[in-house]
Amino acid sequence: MKALVVDDEAPARSELRHLLGAHADVTVVGEAATAADALALVDGCDVVFLDVEMPGASGLDAARLVGDRSDGPAVVFVTAHAGYAVDAFAVEAFDYLLKPVDPERLRRVVERLRERRPAPSEPRRIPVVAGGGTQLIDQEQVHYVHAEGDYSRIHTYDRSYLSTASLGELEELLPADRFVRIHRSYLVNLAKVASVRPAGGDRLRLALDDAARTELDVARRQAARVRSALKLG
Repeated sequence: MKALVVDDEAPARSELRHLLGAHADVTVVGEAATAADALALVDGCDVVFLDVEMPGASGLDAARLVGDRSDGPAVVFVTAHAGYAVDAFAVEAFDYLLKPVDPERLRRVVERLRERRPAPSEPRRIPVVAGGGTQLIDQEQVHYVHAEGDYSRIHTYDRSYLSTASLGELEELLPADRFVRIHRSYLVNLAKVASVRPAGGDRLRLALDDAARTELDVARRQAARVRSALKLG
C-alpha cells in the first residue's frame, strides 16, 4: 500500500512515517509540505494522510481535487483540530485522525484500508533473462532482488538473473507479506532470512540461507518495518 504524508510541519511528517513503519504492507512513497506539492505526488498512491491547516491551499481544498479523480487515493485527515470533522467527511474523507496520532487508532484505519483494496493476483512466476532468451522462475525461489540501474537482478539459492523490471515494479508485483524493501536497492524474501543481528545503532543485518550466505544491511528507516514483519518485537 503506497502512502503519501502531507503536513507543513516536518516533525509531524516524521512521526507519522515512523508509526506507519510498523505496518509491513504500507510504504511511504513521498512527503509534501503543501497541498500543491501533494497534488504533484499523488498519482499512484493508495492513500494520502493529509493535514488540514497548511500554508496556501488547505487540506480540504486538496481533498476536493483528489476526489475528482476517478482512481484517486483514499484521504485520511490527520489534524490537531477536531472542528474540521464535518467538513472532512463532506469531501468524502476515508477517516479522520487527531494528533497526536494513537497507534491503535491508526492500526484500525490501516486494516480498513486493506479491506478497501482489491486483492491482487500474485504472479507465481517471474520472467528473467537467461541463455539469450526468457526464463520463468517461481517467486519462492527468489532470495533477494538487487536494483541494477533501471533493471534489477534476481538472486536465487546459487544463481542470479537479470530482470527488465525495476525494483519498484517487482515490489508492487510480489506479495508484501513476504517480500520487504529493506533498503532503496534491496528487496528481500523474508522466508529466506536465516538470522538477524544488530549492525550498530538501530540498524539490522540479515543473513540469508542462500549458497553464499549473503548478508544485507537494513536501512535505519526500514528497521521498524522489518522487525514487525519478522515479529522480532
